[in-house]
Amino acid sequence: MTGLALYAIAAALIAYFGVNAYTGKYGLNARQELDQEIVQLTAELARLKTERVAAEQRVSLLRSDRVDPDMLDERARYQLDYVHPRDLVVRF
Repeated sequence: MTGLALYAIAAALIAYFGVNAYTGKYGLNARQELDQEIVQLTAELARLKTERVAAEQRVSLLRSDRVDPDMLDERARYQLDYVHPRDLVVRF
């Protein structure tokens, strides 16, 4: 009877650890979810890098040592809500 109980306990432990190896926090399913999250975050990082480059380019046009007149006009109109009489206004 003792031998049978030991085999049953060993089988239960093997089953427990086998299930956790597949569905646990660090199991095979979790690894697949982490891989998908890595792909999503990598794509978001690339998008944010391109946004940052575009923002840096716009900021460089407004630096005091070399101000772009068109950019200055655009920012002034935006902040002051000014529209020239000949401008075409499109509302969204």
